[in-house]
Amino acid sequence: MYGRYTQDLGTFARDEAARLRLQQGDGEGGVPRPRRPSELLEYTQGRCAPCRVCALQCQQFLISKVGEDWVFLILLGLVMALVSWAMDFAIATCLQAQKWMYGGLDTNVLLQYLAWVTYPTVLITFSAGFTQILAPQAVGSGIPEMKTILRGVVLKEYLTLKTFVAKVIGLTCALGSGMPLGKEGPFVHIASMCAALLSRFLSLFGGFYENEARNIEMLAAACAVGVGCCFAAPIGGVLFSIEVTSTFFAVRNYWRGFFAATFSAFIFRVLAVWNKDEETITALFKTRFRLDFPFDLQELPAFAVIGIASGFGGALFVYLNRKIVQFMRRQKTINRFLMKKRLLFPALVTLLISTLTFPPGFGQFMAGQLTQKDTLVTLFDNQTWAKQGLSDEFEYLGILEAWRHPRSNVFVTLVVFILMKFWMSALATTIPVPCGGFMPVFVIGAAFGRLVGESMAAWFPDGIHTDSNTYRIVPGGYAVVGAAALSGAVTHTVSTAVIVFELTGQISHILPVMIAVILANAVAQSLQPSLYDSIIRIKKLPYLPELGWGHHEKYNVRVEDIMVRDIRYITLNCKFRDLQHVLHSTKMKSLPLVESAESMILLGSIERAQVGALLSNQLSPERRLQFLRQKVMAEERHRLSEASICFQISTEASSGAPTRSGSRKPLKPALKRVPSTQSEIPAGDAADNSGIALKSLFCTNTAADTTE
Repeated sequence: MYGRYTQDLGTFARDEAARLRLQQGDGEGGVPRPRRPSELLEYTQGRCAPCRVCALQCQQFLISKVGEDWVFLILLGLVMALVSWAMDFAIATCLQAQKWMYGGLDTNVLLQYLAWVTYPTVLITFSAGFTQILAPQAVGSGIPEMKTILRGVVLKEYLTLKTFVAKVIGLTCALGSGMPLGKEGPFVHIASMCAALLSRFLSLFGGFYENEARNIEMLAAACAVGVGCCFAAPIGGVLFSIEVTSTFFAVRNYWRGFFAATFSAFIFRVLAVWNKDEETITALFKTRFRLDFPFDLQELPAFAVIGIASGFGGALFVYLNRKIVQFMRRQKTINRFLMKKRLLFPALVTLLISTLTFPPGFGQFMAGQLTQKDTLVTLFDNQTWAKQGLSDEFEYLGILEAWRHPRSNVFVTLVVFILMKFWMSALATTIPVPCGGFMPVFVIGAAFGRLVGESMAAWFPDGIHTDSNTYRIVPGGYAVVGAAALSGAVTHTVSTAVIVFELTGQISHILPVMIAVILANAVAQSLQPSLYDSIIRIKKLPYLPELGWGHHEKYNVRVEDIMVRDIRYITLNCKFRDLQHVLHSTKMKSLPLVESAESMILLGSIERAQVGALLSNQLSPERRLQFLRQKVMAEERHRLSEASICFQISTEASSGAPTRSGSRKPLKPALKRVPSTQSEIPAGDAADNSGIALKSLFCTNTAADTTE
């Protein structure tokens, strides 16, 4: 029945449309005449009429095509790829300048230390100051705010041009300083701001860009673009953005995210080839693990241990990060001092971290001279650094030399690196600059996996024997597993496995990576919230978090069990006294606005702070003085107009009858216009005329007294 009904309805609609077209097209004599749109009629006259009509039709066609989603997504991907490539180029230049300053002063260790410490301190201080002045909303990751915005909460100034500029410049300076900070979270925020600004710009071409639901869909696609162009990982970027920002994901946004993220990642890698950084489009951290026998089944317990340990480590990282922030806020003296000296805290933290990573100092035990990118390249290396625990049996080449120390082996260096970077990253992510926490955690996880891999290689120096074949253990594979597991534990995501595959360009370790990531998520989710949910709780953003493990009984709690029933509300016709009573009787941050106390129809809500601001604006001393001045001036004008009328009346009286010294008759001219008897007054005008007579009497007396 349903199929036949829709078919008949479609046939009827086509026939009816054809009939209407024939009626509109028939002219005089049954000859159809061509119709032009009403907006083209003014262009049909003149010598250049065809050209004008053609130009207008082309303009309308282009405007209609600009409204297509794929045009918007191409523009979004292109802009984000350009921004990502330009920022990477600026960051690499800043890091190279630091190396150049450090290497050029090799004759004096004190000058080297001053250059090594001063450079990042200046950059971080500038980033914090610039962000604080231009847009304080750009501080931090940006993913917690995007999670809140995609839930339907409006956060002011988070998607504006000022915030975009502050985020881009502040993030470039922060990452160029060499601090253990990430860029993945800020790129999600930058892509979302870019999408919002593009929507406002393209709204000039049509009103469909002002649709709120459509803007939310584009923001969801922009989150995928941010991760995709940051790591050149479009598939992992889409999945990561869905896991991190969305609770319920609309499948219709799936193709938008993939399309924009793929285009952005493609342009990002093409720009690298164009700049001669790469020979062709390859993975960012390309690995060369063997494909015929990547790992043995007997190694799976080691991968599972990495996953479980990474789960505990991720929960500890989130806990440590939150405790640092809470400690700074609870200490009233420190908090008050740092509120006055806003740039002192980031400068002190940068000074401490850069001092500990100084290569001739303590940094020689933790590869302090390597950047995050160089560190990942070395950790993913598929050669074994140590055999039987001896560091001198492997020839270190190039940047691998940073992991070698003559007085200790590679295990000590890796352990010191993990422990120091762990608390340094937790502390550095609390600096009030645009920064993320994904990349530092990713590097720490890779170092932990490398430590387990080197231990396995030292335990089985000749590899694990299987069917008379000997395959050596590849520690780089363990580093890949550790990076995915720890980053997945901190963010509570499984898509980090896909990001790792796209970053390394190999999928050979898919089974160990998935096992480790799932185990790490299981442990971390039972202990702590994700890093982004923890920041949401710290900032007290309006967001309803997910229930953790062991809280399933709370699913049976109803809204009526937790809601406040005695609600103070504001009506449309409430007086100032009622409004003042509501503000004094409740401490709620938001007040409901209803139509009236009888209907109780909810019209919306208004924040308590906004009500206070409006009242202070309307009832300020300046406003009261202005109102009193206006009232006095109105009374003066009214008195002057009354006096002029009375003066005219008294003038008429003096000209009509001359005044006598004995008795004055000032009322005669005014009273002559009033009928003498009540019978002469019409019934409808009696009251009006008596009022005029009394007014004339009053005005005439006033005029007479004034002249006298």
